[in-house]
Amino acid sequence: MNSLKDTTWVTTRADLVSYIRQLSQEAGVTSSSWENQSLDRYLEALSSWTNDMDGYFINRGEPVPDTPDWSLIASMLRAACFYE
Repeated sequence: MNSLKDTTWVTTRADLVSYIRQLSQEAGVTSSSWENQSLDRYLEALSSWTNDMDGYFINRGEPVPDTPDWSLIASMLRAACFYE
């Protein structure tokens, strides 16, 4: 099982499917440390992080992606677990 914190291994659609399954398993653990444990809060955080993601990349000194790739989608899904 690959790490959910590091999304660089998500390079194909099959990898993203695996990543989403792992997120689902993590979400099902009642002691999960996710900030956004309900679907509505998770989706709101996903929307907010996606809207604000330019700042995330700029703060890290990285270029803002023009188009998403599989790894970025995984990063977005992971960020929504904790973004407030």
